Amino acid sequence: MEEKYRNLIETTRKSELVFHGKVFDTIVKDVTLADGSTAKREIVVHHGGACVIPIDDDNNCYMVRQFRSPFERILLEVPAGKLEYGEDPMACAVRELREETGFEASEITDLGKMIASPGYDSEVISLYMARGLKQAGQRLDEGEFLNVEKIPFLTLLDMAQKGQICDSKTLICIYKASRRLGI
Repeated sequence: MEEKYRNLIETTRKSELVFHGKVFDTIVKDVTLADGSTAKREIVVHHGGACVIPIDDDNNCYMVRQFRSPFERILLEVPAGKLEYGEDPMACAVRELREETGFEASEITDLGKMIASPGYDSEVISLYMARGLKQAGQRLDEGEFLNVEKIPFLTLLDMAQKGQICDSKTLICIYKASRRLGI
């Protein structure tokens, strides 16, 4: 750690698990700040996830629409899912691509990682682009309901620019894929 950043460090004095769930845990930490004062931090501990933007040879993207309970509405997103404990993020992206869209890809490109919400959530999402798509049959999880939509990449990019897409992982995938494709 560079010396000029030492004044930003918090030291954990105590950490308590207050909720254990299927998708995430919640902990409360007592921390000491750089000036010696104390504070509490409420943190969602998440295994992470992976997402993939599938793009065919004609630059059409295969997106999913699904209901998202926290917002009580249907969102347009890239296929994505939670990492199983110890799962490789690329394996998760490949699995979710097949489960949600029915596609397998001959080429998967790593687009990097994103931190979902660093103020209170430990979730890191790995981002990928899939090319060389071949239909192999959709395999939705039990209780999963979504529609797959074929959208031209330029239309998707325009939708992102106009604010018609608000999911952060989806926006980042669109913009990173755009740079990689030179679009």
